[in-house]
Amino acid sequence: MNTDGPSGRTPAAEYTIDSAFVVSLLAEQHPDLAHLPLEAVDTGWDNAIYRLGDSLAVRLPRRSVAAPLIVHEQAWLPLLADGLTLPVPVPYRTGTPTGAYPWRWSVVPWLPGVCADQAEPVPSESRALAAFLRSLHTPAPSNAPANPARGVPLQQRAASVETRMHRLSRTTGFIKPQVTQIWNEALRAPLDVAPTWLHGDLHSRNVLVEHGIISGIIDWGDITSGDCATDLASIWMLFSDSLAHNEALAAYGYVSEATVKRAKGWAVLFGVILLDTGLIDNPRNAAIGERILLRAVL
Repeated sequence: MNTDGPSGRTPAAEYTIDSAFVVSLLAEQHPDLAHLPLEAVDTGWDNAIYRLGDSLAVRLPRRSVAAPLIVHEQAWLPLLADGLTLPVPVPYRTGTPTGAYPWRWSVVPWLPGVCADQAEPVPSESRALAAFLRSLHTPAPSNAPANPARGVPLQQRAASVETRMHRLSRTTGFIKPQVTQIWNEALRAPLDVAPTWLHGDLHSRNVLVEHGIISGIIDWGDITSGDCATDLASIWMLFSDSLAHNEALAAYGYVSEATVKRAKGWAVLFGVILLDTGLIDNPRNAAIGERILLRAVL
């Protein structure tokens, strides 16, 4: 769920997607699946999600800017999945544009668990997260998807983030001096790592948890190559225990002081964006943003 839109309000869908519409797409392109029970699960900024039977889900872009993102998932996730240490929703079937719907879409495995904002993983899972990040953070080819908002130097995001921080400092109590200090230190920290594959959007709505254990990593639309600190920010986004933060960094392997500062800066960025946009019309995202900003200063 990418909440980097300029207005902050949840964008309107450009196509009406409901259960009957999804069944019609399945009947046309994957008729052997069209008889399975279908249940609406979630609607994010970019995609609508439906559970299909017991073991599948349908993922459909709801606006044009999301259409290339699902293509990136379809192209790259199958190539990366075998090397990753946690389950990911590798597309099981793909849908193609039709006269009724202009974009590609996916049928993916249904992964068990609930989003981590609803059930925080136990602190020891910080090591599992670190192992996953290490397995993902490998060199990407030159034709990896470009992403202007993820993996880039934080200075490129500074103007918009600081506008949001200024607004939040007037309306909330979450932009504490420590948050501002973390952000400024992150901006000064040199970029001292080579680019790697990134998930790009590892906040708690994109991490699944079952009985305290991380059970899957979803929503790969922001997959790109860039600064690994973007993903390392998830350490502060997912865990409220400062010991878990330290254990994750130790389990990941050597991380420079500059990279830790950039990672905490990315955590602040995600927290600020989720809180600022969430206060408009998404209380769930606002609550996630609040938690991130509190954890970043631990």
